[in-house]
Amino acid sequence: MTWIDALLLGIIQGLTEFLPVSSSGHLEIGSVLLGVKSSNHLLFALIVHLATSLSTLVVFRKEIVVIIVDLFKFKWNDSTKFASQIVISMIPVGIVGLLFESEIETFFTGNLLLTGGMLIFTSALLFIPRFFREGEGSVTFMKSLLIGIAQAVAIVPGISRSGSTIATALILGIERDKAAKFSFLMVLLPIIGASLLKAKNYFEAPAIYDKIDSGVLVLGFTAAFVSGYIACNWMVRIVKKGKLIYFSIYCFLVGFIAVLSSFIL
Repeated sequence: MTWIDALLLGIIQGLTEFLPVSSSGHLEIGSVLLGVKSSNHLLFALIVHLATSLSTLVVFRKEIVVIIVDLFKFKWNDSTKFASQIVISMIPVGIVGLLFESEIETFFTGNLLLTGGMLIFTSALLFIPRFFREGEGSVTFMKSLLIGIAQAVAIVPGISRSGSTIATALILGIERDKAAKFSFLMVLLPIIGASLLKAKNYFEAPAIYDKIDSGVLVLGFTAAFVSGYIACNWMVRIVKKGKLIYFSIYCFLVGFIAVLSSFIL
C-alpha cells in the first residue's frame, strides 16, 4: 500500500463512514481498483475507522460532555439511561467480534461479488422505511438491542452500519434525529476498542505487519479524520430530512457495478 493509496482510501473511509453506503464496502472496492491486496488491509481498515470514530467525538462533543457529567452524578437520569442503551446495543457486535474474529477477517479479501451483493442488500434495507410512517418514538432498551443486532450484521463489507442501524431505528418508529444520534454514538466504543486492540497487537509484534508502513497508517488516519468530520456534520442534516432513498439508489448502482466487475476483473 502506497502513501497515495492510503490518502485516497482514508478519504473514502471518512466520506462513507457516516453516509449509509457502507464504508467497508467502498474500502474493499477501492482496494481492488487501486490494486491494494495486502494482508494488512484489516489493520488499515481498523485504523481509519478509529479516525472517523474520533471525528464523531468532536462533532458530538457537547452531547458527550453532558452524558459524562450526568453519569458522575450517580443518579438515574436521561444520560444514564442513554448510556445503558448504548451498552446494550454493543452486546451483539461484541459477541460476534470475539467469537468470529478469524471468520470476519476472511471477508476483507477484495471479494467484489460479496461486497456488491451486500451493497444491493443495503439498498433494499434503506428502501424499506418508506413503507413505514415516520415515527416520533424514542430509543428503548429492547429497540437498542435490535439496533445492536443490525450493527453486528453490518460487519460484512457492503452492508452499511449507519444504513442498517438508522433504517432499523426508523422501522421501529424512532424519531429521525434520535435515530441518527444513537446510530452515530453507538459505534464509538466498539470501533475504538477494536482499533486499540489491533494497534496493541501491531506494536507488540510489528514483524507480522511488516508489509505496511506506519507512515501509511498515519496518513490514512489523518485523511479519514478530516473527511469524516465534514461528512458527519453533513449526514446529520441529511437524516433529519429523510432522504435515504437517494442512498438506496446509489448503493444499488454501485453494488450492481461491483457484481458485474467481479466477473470481469
